[in-house]
Amino acid sequence: MRVAVADDSVLLREGLVRVLEEAGCQIIGSYPDGEALLRELPDLDADLVVLDVRMPPTYKDEGVRAAIAARGMLPNIGILLLSQYVEVAYARELLSSGSGGVGYLLKDRVASLRELEDAVGRIAAGGTVLDPEVVTQLLGRRQDPLASLTPREHEVLALMAEGRTNAAIAEALFIGTGAVEKNVTSIFQKLGLDDSGTDHRRVLAVLAWLQR
Repeated sequence: MRVAVADDSVLLREGLVRVLEEAGCQIIGSYPDGEALLRELPDLDADLVVLDVRMPPTYKDEGVRAAIAARGMLPNIGILLLSQYVEVAYARELLSSGSGGVGYLLKDRVASLRELEDAVGRIAAGGTVLDPEVVTQLLGRRQDPLASLTPREHEVLALMAEGRTNAAIAEALFIGTGAVEKNVTSIFQKLGLDDSGTDHRRVLAVLAWLQR
């Protein structure tokens, strides 16, 4: 199996390369960030890419962005995200297409070479591999993603779902735009939508509202 790896930590990246090689993989590329991986990916003939979730330049969701871009280039390539934390919004985004060949594992919970070898094999074969903690949090969000919102935050999110701007929401609720911004920020935090530097948080919040 031909595998490319992207992780900004040299020690973790080289350690992962050695572990994957011991698992029988052929490492065809090792990169410090997602952009470097994507530049060479079309010529690599890779079966699988393994990426850290948080990489330069912002250390927020570059790994997920690179994974989605990789799938755009090569629809059949396997994707394995590794993270130190459960990033529920990012896991949901990666899985939203419904296609297989994806995995999300927590670095500290990969207990053995055999476990990693099994995960890589299942992903390459088109399966889905998720850490149990990722599954727990995903299911928890699906059961009641809006339970922690205040009544005012529910009102703001409902108006967001109608496509209204912050200024229009403020006018409708007879509050200041600053208050709307505080409510929107609180909604993002409670739904676990980290700031990625893009507008996708607003879209994901509205999706959570529509799926309630």
